[in-house]
Amino acid sequence: MSVSPVKRQKMESALDQLKHHTTVVADTGDFNAIDEYKPLDATTNPSLILAAAQMPAYQKLVDDAVAYGKKLAGSEEEQIKNASDKLFVLFGAEILKRIPGRVSTEVDARLSFDKEGMIQRARRLIDLYKEVGVGKDRILIKLSSTWEGIQAGRVLEAEYGIHCNMTLLFSFAQAVACAEAGVTLISPFVGRILDWYVANGDKKTYEPSEDPGVKSVTKIYNYYKKFGYKTIVMGASFRNTGQIKALTGCDYLTISPKLLAELSKEHIKLTPTLSVKEAQACDLEKIHLDEKAFRWHHNEDQMAVEKLSDGIRRFAADAVKLERMLKERMFSAENGK
Repeated sequence: MSVSPVKRQKMESALDQLKHHTTVVADTGDFNAIDEYKPLDATTNPSLILAAAQMPAYQKLVDDAVAYGKKLAGSEEEQIKNASDKLFVLFGAEILKRIPGRVSTEVDARLSFDKEGMIQRARRLIDLYKEVGVGKDRILIKLSSTWEGIQAGRVLEAEYGIHCNMTLLFSFAQAVACAEAGVTLISPFVGRILDWYVANGDKKTYEPSEDPGVKSVTKIYNYYKKFGYKTIVMGASFRNTGQIKALTGCDYLTISPKLLAELSKEHIKLTPTLSVKEAQACDLEKIHLDEKAFRWHHNEDQMAVEKLSDGIRRFAADAVKLERMLKERMFSAENGK
C-alpha cells in the first residue's frame, strides 16, 4: 500500500506504532544504538559483548574488567573467568543507565547441561550487579533452554527471586517446560528457525504469515495466553522487518539496531496480529511435560535439536574468544610477549 508524502509525514513510523502494541527491546551491546532507539529493555549475549568489546569506545570497560580479574587473583583461569563476568556486568550496568527497564545478561553457554553450575553463575552475576549498585529487579539472567537450564530457572525464580530469560528456544516442548517452570521470560528464535527451513527444505522464501519462525512464536503466544501462563514471550533473532511486523502484539520483541533503523523509516499502518482474545479462542490443548516427555517431544523436532546444539556451540565459541582477548590483555605483558 503506497502512502502519499503528506500522509507519511503525519503517520507514525512502523517502529513507533509497534511500541503501542509490543514492548520493544534492543538486541545490542552498543550504547549509541540504545540511546537512538530508546527501547524499554535491552538484551546482550556473548556474541554481542565480544563485538562491542572490540570497539575503541568501550576499551575503558575492558580495562576495568581486566583490573577486577587481577585484583581477585587466583589461578589464571579464575582471573579470566572473573574478568569475563565483570565485563558482562559492566556493559549491563552502563546499558541500564540508558533504559528504564531491564537488561538480560547471559550465563556461560558451556554450563548449559550443568544445572547447579548455572544457578551458581547466575547468583554470582547478581552479586556483581549488586556491587555496582544494581538490584536484581532490573536484571534478567539468560539461560540456555536445555532441560537443565529450565530447571535452573525454576530454582532461581522460586528460591532466589532471580528473574530468568530462557534463550535458544526453538521447540514447543521447550516453551511448555519453561511455562511450567514459572520463568519470567522466554526468547524463541524466529530467524534461526527460518534459517533451518531454508537450508533444509525446497522452499527458500516465505511470506511473513507463513514463516516457520513466526508460526512457532504465534503458537507459543497463543498457548501461554489461552492457559493463563504469566511467562513473557519475547520473539528474538529476526532476519527481516516482515517477521517483526507479523508478530505485532507479541508481549516483547528484541530487535537489532539494523532492523530498528529500517522500522523507524517505514510508514505503513501496523495492526496487531496477536491478541489475548484470539489466543483464548484457539483450539490448543494443555499438556504437561516431565523430563522424559520433554526429552522425547523436543527430540522429535529435528530443527529444534540441531539449532539448540548449534546455538550453544556458537555462544560457547564466542565466550572462548572473549576470554582469549581478556587473557591477552591480562597476561601478555607480564609474560614478556
